[in-house]
Amino acid sequence: MIPAQFDYVRAGSLGEAVQELAADEDAKVLAGGQSLLPLLRLRLAYPSKLVDVSRLPELTGVHDRGDHVFIGAMATHDEVMHSGVVNADCPLVALATKTVADPAVRHRGTFGGSLAHCDPAGDLPAVVLALEGVFVAGSGEGEREIPAAEFFVDYWESSLRPGEILVGVRIPKLGAGWGYHYEKFHRTAQSWAIVGVAAAVKRSNGTIEEARIGLTNMGPTPVRAHAVETALRGMQLGDQVRQACEEAAADTSPPSDLHAQPDYRRHLAKVLTHRAILNAAKSP
Repeated sequence: MIPAQFDYVRAGSLGEAVQELAADEDAKVLAGGQSLLPLLRLRLAYPSKLVDVSRLPELTGVHDRGDHVFIGAMATHDEVMHSGVVNADCPLVALATKTVADPAVRHRGTFGGSLAHCDPAGDLPAVVLALEGVFVAGSGEGEREIPAAEFFVDYWESSLRPGEILVGVRIPKLGAGWGYHYEKFHRTAQSWAIVGVAAAVKRSNGTIEEARIGLTNMGPTPVRAHAVETALRGMQLGDQVRQACEEAAADTSPPSDLHAQPDYRRHLAKVLTHRAILNAAKSP
């Protein structure tokens, strides 16, 4: 199909971008376009204006900031997955990014665009939620920090305010003793996750000292499996871990669609969480 008519502006600075967005509440940000352009073509989105931010240096790059890694909103998936600092200090981000779509999409799609799109079937929201990342939004009033637990509001809806733009995301460095794994179940290599599990596990003296688990496509937003996290604390690897993972689907509301029914997704959440925990606990 042909998109509905819209105006186009290529922003020359972050200030110009937020000014254009503030002036028109129906304007949308155009970054890599891998999420937005299909919606335009299918007429599922009707923006009055597209504000192109693809050439803003303020939004680019991956930066080591001491206790955290700052990933610019315009950093591509390919850049993130091959970043030395991400692989060294935030390997869960790299692991999940490698499963996003295909190489063509990863070379064009952006880290910030994927997160701001807020698709609960997307791989990265659950990862940033599990790692307790912090979103940095810019506007004419300066920058605002948004914890990941507050950023995702509903299907395709974030807590970004009118006139705000996502500048980047701060991912804390968890340090030594942590293992990571992203487990994804999907029909084909390029498709969305039917269910995905992002797991970070800290081991100490043969036991699980702490676990963080984010679930993909188990509700209108990414979900933390708090019941499993609590149950795993102080537990040794063994049959008890499988029993703890039976709580993975607690407090979730998985969707029903052509790919899976809610009860099947609940089953997958339990199985995949168990796999993710075991692999994370065994990873270096």
